[in-house]
Amino acid sequence: MNDFSWLYTWPQYIPQLLPGLWVAILMTVIACVGGYILGFFLALLVESPSRIVHHVAIIIVELGRGVPILVLLYVFYQGLPQLGILLDPGPAAIAGLMFSAAGYSSEMIRAGLNAVPKGQIEAADSLSLRTIDRYRFIVIPQAARISIPPLVNLTIIIFQATSLATVITVPEIMQHADVIGSVTFQYMSVYVAAGVLYLCITIPGAILSGSLEKRMNGRPTSGRRTVRALIPGVREPQSV
Repeated sequence: MNDFSWLYTWPQYIPQLLPGLWVAILMTVIACVGGYILGFFLALLVESPSRIVHHVAIIIVELGRGVPILVLLYVFYQGLPQLGILLDPGPAAIAGLMFSAAGYSSEMIRAGLNAVPKGQIEAADSLSLRTIDRYRFIVIPQAARISIPPLVNLTIIIFQATSLATVITVPEIMQHADVIGSVTFQYMSVYVAAGVLYLCITIPGAILSGSLEKRMNGRPTSGRRTVRALIPGVREPQSV
């Protein structure tokens, strides 16, 4: 006879899984912050006029996008020791997630950078802005409106991928669920509780992504006025 007790017993396992949730969130934050910073520089290197730099950056990006995260976790945790590099499970998992996040985010960021109208760059040059100021005041603010929504979605995916870290014994949600299930044999209840915890993060994240996309896509992104308005100390010319 089927046992449907899990329908009302799963909430009791939530408190026992919460420590794993905090670990998963911490891993996600570190991996995404580091990965997106690396992804930004990879996006710039892919556009480098140097063919060597361009191809090296492309290889790194394609490795991050093409190699499954599970394989990356094994490479960083069990492969690197053969090269004399030893990483604990937590840092190894973060490194694998960060490498994957860098690969995917670089293409998202590059798409945002390339979407900035060429006229904006020409207007910045006409104002004699330094390269760093051009990116700071003109390119990045406009590219962010395009890149941020997909980056939020990628953050959700990275959070879900933290569940793979259980294979290298990182004490995240699934690791706790496996331990509890092996003791209580209430696998259905435990895994339903784990699923609810993931949903508590992913559903608000999806709503946030949709809201950001609508809000950012509703702002103008072109025109000389936008360029001048983005630069502190540069005032708009008054119409006659």
